[in-house]
Amino acid sequence: MKVDAHQHFWNFDWFTYAWPTEQEKAIYRTIEADELEPLLKQTGIEKTVIVQADNSYADTVYMLDTASRYEWVAGVVGWVPLDRPEEARRKLEEFSANPYFKGVRHLIHMEADPDWIIQSNVIEGLKVLAEFELTFDLVSVLPEHLVHAPRLAEEIPELKIVIDHLSKPPIKEREMEPWATLIKKAAAYPNIYAKVSGLNTAADPKSWTWEDIKPYIDLSFEIFGSERLMFGSDWPVANLAGDYRKVYEETVKAVEGRPQEEVDNLFGQTANAFYRLNL
Repeated sequence: MKVDAHQHFWNFDWFTYAWPTEQEKAIYRTIEADELEPLLKQTGIEKTVIVQADNSYADTVYMLDTASRYEWVAGVVGWVPLDRPEEARRKLEEFSANPYFKGVRHLIHMEADPDWIIQSNVIEGLKVLAEFELTFDLVSVLPEHLVHAPRLAEEIPELKIVIDHLSKPPIKEREMEPWATLIKKAAAYPNIYAKVSGLNTAADPKSWTWEDIKPYIDLSFEIFGSERLMFGSDWPVANLAGDYRKVYEETVKAVEGRPQEEVDNLFGQTANAFYRLNL
């Protein structure tokens, strides 16, 4: 079963999002499930995981409501205030009763402090998350974010962590460092996984192809193994540098020649196991 482990929806009538803004004209509008559905059929994707787009309860409630109305939604990665552990515990008790609720993400890249994630109260919040056997999506866009992944893995070894978008490697610059060194350190911890997602927006938005993203995907297979890698479209953010179909097809081309088991893991089995989707 093919799974898109990372996609978003937003409804501007529901509430005000911090992002996207007017600068992202292509996606600065309400974008919901009915718009994605035909794209899933075109690519053969059978299930998706909706990932939070805002640090708010309203966004989580909206995603869970969407999941209940579309049979192809397998899970939701929501939000709780990790920096307020007791409040997080109360909300996790509520949200975890919903079978679609699989994990939590916080938009750490929108925090002024790049060390936000390793504050003592946030670490306590992540420990609470681990108690509920839920997952954590680490949205890492700066080296300063990625450098904290090993510390999280060490302090909370029972917490399953996935690095979103391979931590945005320097694809446009055609460089590997410091990304390669930092991602290798993170991959040394068995409770850290990674998403092959969002690579198109790290490349040249006008001309990128599978050849641009392949070196970064190859290294990721080498250090994580296919059993800790999962595909995500990052749609509709993907529309800033292509579209859903291009992201899927270019990723398929980038992994051509790999054993079928590895491809199956990337496009479904890993996400199914990580998020416990029960597919």
